[in-house]
Amino acid sequence: MAIIQLNDQEFQSTIETGKLILVDFTANWCQPCRLLAPILEDLEGQMGEQVMIAKVDVDESPESAQKCGVMSIPTLKLYKDGKEVGTKHGVQKIDALKEWISKYS
Repeated sequence: MAIIQLNDQEFQSTIETGKLILVDFTANWCQPCRLLAPILEDLEGQMGEQVMIAKVDVDESPESAQKCGVMSIPTLKLYKDGKEVGTKHGVQKIDALKEWISKYS
């Protein structure tokens, strides 16, 4: 499964699917977000069966970002069964992300 792009209309219904979902709150102009993007692509390739990875552009979907309390980007939020189970800020190493996700999968 590929990384999906979510907008304000799709966000809530997607996180409520019951799957484990990692949401990357990002923006095109954000340099750290650009550094995180290939890490998330690798993560999806390695753990795509365990976790769905989605991106929310905070400029295009400000309602979702505000509702989730996103104050800086990149912000990663992990959802399970529609509930937020964790948050990480900034660029993360792939091994740290794999360990974090494995706790919930």
